[in-house]
Amino acid sequence: MKIENTKAQMRKGVLEYCILSILKDEDAYVAEILDTLKDAKMLVVEGTIYPLLTRLKNAGLLSYRWEESTSGPPRKYYGLTETGKIFLNELNGTWEDLQNAVNIVTSQKTQK
Repeated sequence: MKIENTKAQMRKGVLEYCILSILKDEDAYVAEILDTLKDAKMLVVEGTIYPLLTRLKNAGLLSYRWEESTSGPPRKYYGLTETGKIFLNELNGTWEDLQNAVNIVTSQKTQK
């Protein structure tokens, strides 16, 4: 088993949560979302993020608007809907529970 495959699966598992968290305070366009993920050492490519944003939009968690850009074509800004905010709140609790559980399991000493 290759470690990179496992690492990629772990990142994919939390990517949706991270994107919703990025958008909790203000709308952002894809390049800003990718930069935030990159700054956090979560390397994601555009080919991964666009289908995920579309899925989140279709689920009613995100909305988008077009905004003119001073340097190039208009940009599509994504933001949380009210449903998305509620969903993120629920995920926050789930994340805390999961974090606590993983910390307990990974910090236990092996008993023989």
